[in-house]
Amino acid sequence: MRILLVEDEPVLAEQLKSALERAEYVVQHVAEGPEALYQGAEQVYDAAILDLGLPGLDGLSVLRQWRAAGVALPVLVLTARSEWHEKVAGIDAGADDYLAKPFHMEELMARLRALLRRAAGQVSAQLKLGQLTLDTSSNQVTYAGTALSLTSHEYRLLAFLMHHPGKVFSRADLTEHLYAQDFERDSNTIEVFIGRLRKKFPASYIETVRGLGYKLVDPQA
Repeated sequence: MRILLVEDEPVLAEQLKSALERAEYVVQHVAEGPEALYQGAEQVYDAAILDLGLPGLDGLSVLRQWRAAGVALPVLVLTARSEWHEKVAGIDAGADDYLAKPFHMEELMARLRALLRRAAGQVSAQLKLGQLTLDTSSNQVTYAGTALSLTSHEYRLLAFLMHHPGKVFSRADLTEHLYAQDFERDSNTIEVFIGRLRKKFPASYIETVRGLGYKLVDPQA
């Protein structure tokens, strides 16, 4: 899952980036409003964490312009402002959730997980498909009750597919969601990760849709 992190305080930005990467998110960090506006409108992200007090263009303006342009990515607004009318302004501008500084990192991570689940139509922290289960709060994957050992890239790929069961994604689509913007991408590596996942639980869970890509299904359904 790719996250756009928009925060101009260097120390906090590094703390957030490190915490997100430890949780197996791919993070693109920007510190100024105009760059945030461009990234959100032109690049592919699964969610954004957006500070309101930004140089160049404030976060509310960024958010309003995203929404006016039809950018629908989930947005968690992060700000030092705590007055109720500031929260209302952020939500009315199109924010999906709001967190005032200072905050506990665990709360931010929980809110982000919930944001991603809601955007994908999921309601539980445990994503289940047949006997396959992914716990988004612990990054633990099990099949028929047995824990699976996955690499970072395998987990990221499976987590994205588990958030969107039954939907077909091309190799290019999956690559966009799994790698940082500056990573040298090769969509053929998706086939490698798909092959590895198929060896760790029944291969029938991941269907190849000829000419289109892959989708995650419950083979028992």
